[in-house]
Amino acid sequence: MGFLDKLNIFNKVRVVLSHTTHPGNIGAAARAMKTMGLQHLYLINPRHFPDPQATAMAAGADDVLQNTVVCDSIDEALQDVVLTVGMTARLRDISNEVLAPREAMPQVLQQAASHPVALLFGTEMSGLTNEEVSRAQMLVNIPANPDFSSLNLASAVQVISYELAVAAQTFQPVAQTLQPAAHEQVEGFMLHLEKTLHEIGFFTTQNPARMMQRLRRLYARARLEADEINILRGILSVTTEYNARLKARYRQDHDV
Repeated sequence: MGFLDKLNIFNKVRVVLSHTTHPGNIGAAARAMKTMGLQHLYLINPRHFPDPQATAMAAGADDVLQNTVVCDSIDEALQDVVLTVGMTARLRDISNEVLAPREAMPQVLQQAASHPVALLFGTEMSGLTNEEVSRAQMLVNIPANPDFSSLNLASAVQVISYELAVAAQTFQPVAQTLQPAAHEQVEGFMLHLEKTLHEIGFFTTQNPARMMQRLRRLYARARLEADEINILRGILSVTTEYNARLKARYRQDHDV
């Protein structure tokens, strides 16, 4: 893949930093991105931005900072994205597929050939929250010293940006005939699913938050398409209507 082709496919890749506390890390991340050809930086509720420290650490990547999109929520930052890759330094008891960067980046490029994708990084101190992990379809762990595995945020952005650039050198896009569901379509379905499960009494013996986390993992593995979302939401709507009819008949039969 030539340099111009690489820049074109990178145009659909956004780097998302969540709740960044140190503005210098934002600038250093912007510099790391620009050295590898990435340009779209999204920030979720940064503590300080814009900030002179961010500008100083960007060291020439001022254009990346100037075009940075600041968001109020993770759902805003991931709008239109069809694949979210969360970066994690630790294994979790409930998680999505966890890959090394070199395994994951070709998949990122395949989606980025036609749709927006996101590389999601958590806070400097604690990484991604469980809620943020639940929005990812894939998790990536950077191999590191097990006794000292925590990378600086900007360093992690540099490693992932480099691995993406390496993957782009030999990447050949494969034509896609399927239409993957965008983030907001998946979230709409998950809210609809949770509401329906409450209405039919499924959660009476279940921990709702824990169960929804597991269901999110299941559907993340499935990589739902837009048409599949419509089918599943149709099933949920019919389920709700049928449940309402059963309740109405019960009240009528028992004069409630």
